[in-house]
Amino acid sequence: MLEIERKYLVNNTDFLKNLKGKRITQGYLSTDPARTVRVRIKGTQGFITIKGQSTDSGLTRYEWEKEISIVEAEELLELALPGVIDKTRYEVAVENHTWEIDVFHASNNGLIIAEIELETEGETFSKPDWIAQEVTGNTRYYNSYLSKKPFSEW
Repeated sequence: MLEIERKYLVNNTDFLKNLKGKRITQGYLSTDPARTVRVRIKGTQGFITIKGQSTDSGLTRYEWEKEISIVEAEELLELALPGVIDKTRYEVAVENHTWEIDVFHASNNGLIIAEIELETEGETFSKPDWIAQEVTGNTRYYNSYLSKKPFSEW
């Protein structure tokens, strides 16, 4: 139940033109770094997720996620803190990994982040040419932070 993930900014989105993404709406019941609680609607599915505090490297943290009904997710989003995240997620296979590219909308418009999940912190992987600066561990790029301090306000 550990999530090992690296995050990067994206410098070119031409590769997304022929891909179909899924719209994601998510809100937070808690943004405490020690126990972030997120409710998400992804397409026609609902999820509740609890994440623990990141390690010093920012690469690893505890993550527990459970699928819930769309009705439950909608109801829980009504309880969410102000600042709902709206984004479209694209999945891109590169060699033996899948990159998740989030194109943000609304108050986070203009922000595009690519994430890759790894089996170990030291795992090697290929970076496509559309990958730019690494932002792993930079809390400004955490969705929970973006819900309180959107990209448009930076």
